[in-house]
Amino acid sequence: MSVLSKLKTIEQQIKLACEKSGRSQDEVTIIAVTKYVSVERAEEALNAGIHHLGENRDEGLQEKWNILMDKPVWHFIGSLQTRKVKNIIDKVEYIHSVDRLSLAAEINKRATSKIKCLVQVNVSGEESKHGIELDQVVEFIHQLRQFPNIIVCGLMTMAPNTEDTYVLRECFSSLRKLRDEIIELDLTYAPCRELSMGMSNDFEIAVEEGATMVRIGTALVGEETEEVR
Repeated sequence: MSVLSKLKTIEQQIKLACEKSGRSQDEVTIIAVTKYVSVERAEEALNAGIHHLGENRDEGLQEKWNILMDKPVWHFIGSLQTRKVKNIIDKVEYIHSVDRLSLAAEINKRATSKIKCLVQVNVSGEESKHGIELDQVVEFIHQLRQFPNIIVCGLMTMAPNTEDTYVLRECFSSLRKLRDEIIELDLTYAPCRELSMGMSNDFEIAVEEGATMVRIGTALVGEETEEVR
């Protein structure tokens, strides 16, 4: 099945999820996660009408950026090592994985203009996942005030790998409630409107619970050979 066909299916699923929760489909941005696919497949996604691409490795981002340049809006969605910030900072518009002050400091140092960052939150509390604990996020965001090149545009999380819809819904709704609390703080450097949550297996629930960005890889662009990983 072509990327275009998959995109139409996903857009319809998002539309239904939005209708179910009283939202507009325009509130949700689809990010095609191109981690496991070639430059050619990423380009197919662009031609199908996708405007946002997400990479979680600096090498993969650099490889695709060298060819596609600024055709898409680039999102860095993976765990980011401080020493690799310099490799991606001038190529991306969004960084979804800010989870420590040392990383924020390096982003602020390397950025030549304000960059949109999302704070990664470990809602589930799983040790295998990166991110800040729910009850520490507000204090962390207050600490980000010291970095003038960082705009805290939202929060990001990865839900547990489960088919239990109750667990997934609780995870996503908890992040939405936290996001709403931060909006109420009315911080100029942290408007925090975005909710990056939901992937191929759970994006419909995420949209019902308020996601404004969904990160979809396998269900949209699929997976290719080991060589592109």
